[in-house]
Amino acid sequence: MKHYFRIATMAVATLILTACGSKESGKKHLVLYYSQTGATEAVALELQKSLGADIEAIQLVEPYSGTYAETIERAGKERQEGILPELKPLKADLAKYETIFLGYPIWYGTYAMPIHSLVKNIDFEGKKIVTFCTFGSGGLEPAIADLKKALPKAIVAENGFGIRNARIAATSKELNRFLVENNYVEGSVEALPGYSESRPVTEQEKQIFDAACGDYQFPLGNPVFVGKRGTNDGVDYVFSVENSGTTSTIYVTVSNEEGAKPEFTRVVR
Repeated sequence: MKHYFRIATMAVATLILTACGSKESGKKHLVLYYSQTGATEAVALELQKSLGADIEAIQLVEPYSGTYAETIERAGKERQEGILPELKPLKADLAKYETIFLGYPIWYGTYAMPIHSLVKNIDFEGKKIVTFCTFGSGGLEPAIADLKKALPKAIVAENGFGIRNARIAATSKELNRFLVENNYVEGSVEALPGYSESRPVTEQEKQIFDAACGDYQFPLGNPVFVGKRGTNDGVDYVFSVENSGTTSTIYVTVSNEEGAKPEFTRVVR
């Protein structure tokens, strides 16, 4: 009888282990991304680690080569002439995944040209698409809006993750907040307060804005109004900025760390 129970117990344990292994191998998330400089890839790898997801890089038949300026020049010509770069076939079986985390750099204010090729050839019907992107100044929101138009049969999440190339070192902490707040992973993060009511910028706040944005390659404009909030890490500012007759919103953060320089995190145009 004891021998019988020992065998039965071993059989149950084997079934449990097998079930766990099947669950682990049948992953429901795919991190699918295109990266030109390595910045988007860095976010993709962090995302894969946080989610325990499968991952695949989107590959071009004729990769972009040369300097960043030469890449953007080719992409600009393709965009203007309606030419889509040819992609290598995906290795992943998309039918296996319920949610696809789709990553790309922002070019010309929206997702990079290889993503235009991807969504032209795959409609992602019924899939939940969660976006993540890297950029020089911004483009998260317009890219999501464009993706919704391009993929009417998919479920494109309202919220995506974006980070400036200059701030890739902050990816781990900021990505964790995004994943926790949107219920993609378990955990807890500090609840951030809202920004104060917007009011005219003071001279000191103008100096903070200039310190954060003054060395950016393109002029970002003149800050007119500002709201702010305090966090455990420092102070965040949201500036209303005028530039050549247009208005944009620029987010700036100032860390509590000694000697930390103000950084702008993104521009919303």
